[in-house]
Amino acid sequence: MKLRVSLGRQVLELLDDQGRVLRAYPVSTSAGGAGEESGSFCTPRGCHYVRAKIGEGLPTHAVFRGRRFTGEICTPELAAATPERDWILSRILWLCGREPGFNRLGPVDTMARYIYIHGTADEAALGTPASHGCIRMGNADIVDLFERVPAFTEVDIVED
Repeated sequence: MKLRVSLGRQVLELLDDQGRVLRAYPVSTSAGGAGEESGSFCTPRGCHYVRAKIGEGLPTHAVFRGRRFTGEICTPELAAATPERDWILSRILWLCGREPGFNRLGPVDTMARYIYIHGTADEAALGTPASHGCIRMGNADIVDLFERVPAFTEVDIVED
């Protein structure tokens, strides 16, 4: 099993071992486009893998800060009251780059940049670039994906 994220199409695909699409989910990647540099707020390209899965068993819309459950459950009212907040909800798949000098180690390290696949409070923006670098998904979709992929699943982020 493998994941492919298309920056151009704003979709995450779950692929079987033969490369066939099993599921396709709308996503939001960075509003600033593609880029690997720390502090760029861009979505990194290239070959990655799921280094850690966070949030198993928590409720949908569980709120995370610093990869820890805050005890909050995001509601539309809570999200509307704090629109500036970059919500990380439901589940986290923390990505690690596989390409030293491109998306791993030094100022381009995806994991050190805290790049995740995670749920969002702004599901209306899915299908358009709107994130601060992470790959945002609908909350039901990230819960579904989380249950389907093990840690160390390969994730290719492409511009197509």
